[in-house]
Amino acid sequence: MSSTPTVGVLALQGDVREHAVALAEADALARPVRRPEELADLDGLVIPGGESTTMSNLALAFGLMEPLRARVAEGLPVYGSCAGMIMLADKILDGRDDQQSVGGIDMTVRRNAFGRQNESFESPVDFAGLEGGPLHGVFIRAPWVESVGAGVEVLAELPAGPAAGRTVAVRQGNLLATSFHPELTGDHRVHAFFVDLVRAAAR
Repeated sequence: MSSTPTVGVLALQGDVREHAVALAEADALARPVRRPEELADLDGLVIPGGESTTMSNLALAFGLMEPLRARVAEGLPVYGSCAGMIMLADKILDGRDDQQSVGGIDMTVRRNAFGRQNESFESPVDFAGLEGGPLHGVFIRAPWVESVGAGVEVLAELPAGPAAGRTVAVRQGNLLATSFHPELTGDHRVHAFFVDLVRAAAR
């Protein structure tokens, strides 16, 4: 791998363009992914925000679910934001009965945990390992993490409000997930953190 890793953005549904811009700002080559064969030569992958049941159904329809699971099992670094967090969860609460996930992170995630679209909110988020002060967290029909297994590192919790203490960012090995949308803020520190993880995995 060159110093500029190739990071795919799952382009089935959701805020694909915003992630591509953030990845470019973090010195990665962003590439949309819609077909199984486009997973083959990636150094990393982003699963964007959107609607998790729609994304799950489209991944199945496009024949991507099993190849995604295989790449995760092989150690491909993957970052999921919002719906992407749900897609990386081993267990989903309040999902549809037929909803499937890629899995890989030993966590239980509650879908739409903060409420409906009109209950979306913004909050400062202290993210472990990032310099420069708190992130500006944008939460849109966001999940939260109910529980994690022993191998999962909690990177951020909400600092205040009715959901204070809820886990909103985690990492397990090469997998990273956030409840919030850093791609919407112009602050690319989370993407830079992930791109560094991708480079480290390739070494």
